[in-house]
Formats: sequence, structure tokens, C-alpha cells
Amino acid sequence: MAFRVLAQDPSSPARAGVLSTPHGDVETPVFMPVATQGAVKALSQEDLGTLGARAILSNSYHLYLRPGLETVRQAGGLHRFMAYDGMVLTDSGGFQVLSLADLRAVDDEGVTFKSHLDGSEHRLTAESVIEVQQALGSDCWTTLDECPPYPADQAQAAAALRRTMAWSDRSVPALARARDAGARSLLFPILQGSFHPDLRRRAVEHLQSLPWDGVSIGGLSVGEPKDLTWSTLELITSLLPPEKPRYLMGVGTPEDLWEAAARGVDMMDCVWPTRVARNGLAVTRRGRLSISNRACRDDLSPLDPDCACFVCRRYSRAYLCHLFRAKELSVYRLLTYHNLHLMLDIAAAIRRSIREGCFAARRREFLARRAPVEAS
Repeated sequence: MAFRVLAQDPSSPARAGVLSTPHGDVETPVFMPVATQGAVKALSQEDLGTLGARAILSNSYHLYLRPGLETVRQAGGLHRFMAYDGMVLTDSGGFQVLSLADLRAVDDEGVTFKSHLDGSEHRLTAESVIEVQQALGSDCWTTLDECPPYPADQAQAAAALRRTMAWSDRSVPALARARDAGARSLLFPILQGSFHPDLRRRAVEHLQSLPWDGVSIGGLSVGEPKDLTWSTLELITSLLPPEKPRYLMGVGTPEDLWEAAARGVDMMDCVWPTRVARNGLAVTRRGRLSISNRACRDDLSPLDPDCACFVCRRYSRAYLCHLFRAKELSVYRLLTYHNLHLMLDIAAAIRRSIREGCFAARRREFLARRAPVEAS
């Protein structure tokens, strides 16, 4: 078994477990920083080590285009190429390709697209996506999928689901060939179905026919209201067998971590904490703080008085405000480090509360402290 549930919250589907991968065990629920092109923006792998980030996400589409598979292969795989020894999950790249509406054409066999870098033409198929991830040597692989936009009517969502399921089926022989060649990576097929309960049920039923080690829950956080996100997620996790890990794709504010864990999610990733850091937004336990606000210019307190990261121990809001207004590059590292420290600390607190049997109380306490609007 690649996944073991070690503790179950008595009042919700929240659970704590451990996922075993070729590059070590990962405690869950886990938040995975996003290293789209083999790097978490503004941070080094030494920073990731200090943060204790034992799982990250990279993107097959971007790495396939640049630096290219041969460069990564010659380096001995993605882990050696980027000098990271933790777990790497790779997104198939389908979402990125399909979001390039003016640069791609989709058919039942795959996706033809033009590189956003140089306009060169490429082709992704269900089989080649597995082969790309095999060349990268990542620990958890996803499948090619078609993610319908929000809102999508029944017919549009059903067509995307049929194509996604067909592509998942076609991934199986490629996976078998990779495993015959020695690959030990785990398969996390992507589950679609938009916000139509019958389609989500059909997707889960189809999943049982695949050699899956975990599931990637796609098609959420695509512009829908949060109450719809959580009600759809509740349905999905209620249908999934408890012995397999659930990865919720692209979701990750501090509130989201608690809400997703409460619905039985084990793995999450999101660019949000790092992206907002580059825009001067610090995440704190009491809300969000725009470091460029006038109130920060003379504020000698830390970003978050309750945070133990080196940024909060050493630097003031006033100094970080000065760096950001002066466009000093170091501020992007400092804010990114702080934001990810908080996200990983929240994930650790969630795991601890589940093991200690107080998840519901800790969740209420955390959400009660959050400011209803951004701090100023």
C-alpha cells in the first residue's frame, strides 16, 4: 500500500496519513509548494529544506518545452537536475495547454498546440504525457485531461469527461511499459465532471477500472463560488474509497487547507501563496496584509507576531515595505518564504489536530481569528 491512514477525525472525514513514494514518505494532509519549471519562484532548494517542504509540484508541459526532456534525462532525472530529494508530483500539462485557447486544437486523440515560447508546434497524447513524466522521473504522475470551464452545461461537461476517461484508459498501456522499464512512480488519474453530480459519480465509477494509486481531483477552483466548491468536493470524497489518497488540484489559501481537509482531502497545491507574495501580500494567521500599505511604512512589528519563521523573527513590516517600494529583489524571497512557512505550518497543525482528536475545535479557532477583509 502506498498510502496509510493513521488517524481519523471522529466528527468529519478529515484524516491524517502517510504517502510512501520513491523519494520518501510524506505526511498528510500536505500542502505542496508549486515549482512549475523546476523551481519555487524566488526560493532555492536550500530554502525548501529549511521550510521542511518534502513534497512539491512541477509541470510537465513547461519542463517538456524548456529545458527539454533530453537535458533532464542527461542530468539523471528531475530530482538530480533541480537538486531536490523530496517527492515531486507532476501535473500532466493538460490544463496549461487547454487554457491556451488561441494556441491549441483538441481532438479525441490528443492536443496539438503551439509553444508559448517560440510558436513551435507540439502534440500531447494520453500516451506521450506518461512518457514525458517517465523521462522526468517524478514520483507521482497525472493523466491528460480536459478541464471544462465554469460554468459548463451538462453536454459540455459530459463531452469533456468522456474524453478525459478515454485518455485515462489509453494511459494504462503506457504506464505498464514504464513500470516494466523500472519506473516505481504512483499514478494519480485526473477526475473531471464539472459541477454535475451524475458526471462526478460516473468519473469515480470509471476510476475503479484503472490501476490507480491515488486520485487527482480536477475541475474545482475554476471560478465557481466557494460553497459550490465545497459541496461538490463533499460529494466526490464521499464516493471515493478511503484507502486511496485524494489530491485536490490548485486549491490553497489558509482557509482552503482547513476546509479541504475537513472534507477528506490529503494533498493540495496552489501557486497562490507565492504569487501574492510577489505582489506584496503577506499571509498571516489573522488575515492578509498588503505590505505596500501606508500603515506599514513606520510599523516596526513583524509580519505576524505569532510566526516563528526567520523573516518574522528578524525583519519589520517597515523594512519589508521599504524593500517592496524600492523594488529590491530580496523582498520577493522574504515574503515568499514567510507565506510558504505559514502554509506548511497550517498543514502541520491540521495533521496534529487530527491525531490529537481536536480537529473541529482547532478549525473553528483558526477561522474565527481570520479577518473578514484584508488587513490595511
